[in-house]
Amino acid sequence: MARFRVGVQLHPQQASIDELRDAWRSADHLGVDSIWVWDHFFPLYGPENGEHFEGWTLLAAMAVETAHARLGVLVTGNSYRNPELLADMARTVDHLSDGRAYLGIGSGWFERDYDEYGYEFGTAGGRLRDLEQSLPRIKQRLAALNPPPVGDLPVLIGGSGEKLTLRLVAEYADAWNTFGPADSWAAKNRVLDEWCEKVGRDPAEIERTIAVNSPDELGDVKAFVEAGAEHVILGMGPPYDLTPVEELLAEAER
Repeated sequence: MARFRVGVQLHPQQASIDELRDAWRSADHLGVDSIWVWDHFFPLYGPENGEHFEGWTLLAAMAVETAHARLGVLVTGNSYRNPELLADMARTVDHLSDGRAYLGIGSGWFERDYDEYGYEFGTAGGRLRDLEQSLPRIKQRLAALNPPPVGDLPVLIGGSGEKLTLRLVAEYADAWNTFGPADSWAAKNRVLDEWCEKVGRDPAEIERTIAVNSPDELGDVKAFVEAGAEHVILGMGPPYDLTPVEELLAEAER
């Protein structure tokens, strides 16, 4: 099995800032390749009105309190911010982290975020079309900012829709993320390769990541890696027990 990168997504819900801070500092100390939060305004599980924090401001704090891991939002809801503003935010976090930022983005899906924060939810197709319009604007703004990003600031697109999302990945992304199971992920990965061929993109330019939402799924890591996954990202909520991350790091080194 090839060496793969290891990431952890810290769900910013049902937890205090101190708990989150301890978790990202500990994860960075362990030597993970990446640390992520998500982009929602309310908990996705547990008490629906429990504690919750906004992702990009957490990322800015994380940028100055870590030293090694790459950092990102898995993934930003495109609907929540003007594309040019998002590009500027990501560039600023990239400077704060000395070039360790990802710009993760997707079309958005959690209706409560939209309803309570005054965004139009619309349809899944409409949100995807909005993402398609935003991606070139993000790229253009990143190219125009002064100073530019410190690092390469890869754009990661999250999603698995074969007709539009994976085409957008082939056209605009430096990395791609979706979920398992392994056979489904492998099939989507092949579709992405096909889109790369259609749009004239070298598929090797796109980092392939997999989001794993439970330590129970870590038994499938070998299957994910054999299917082409290069970066395994384990999601977790409080109490942020990093033991499975340590085990995943050990497996990655074997």
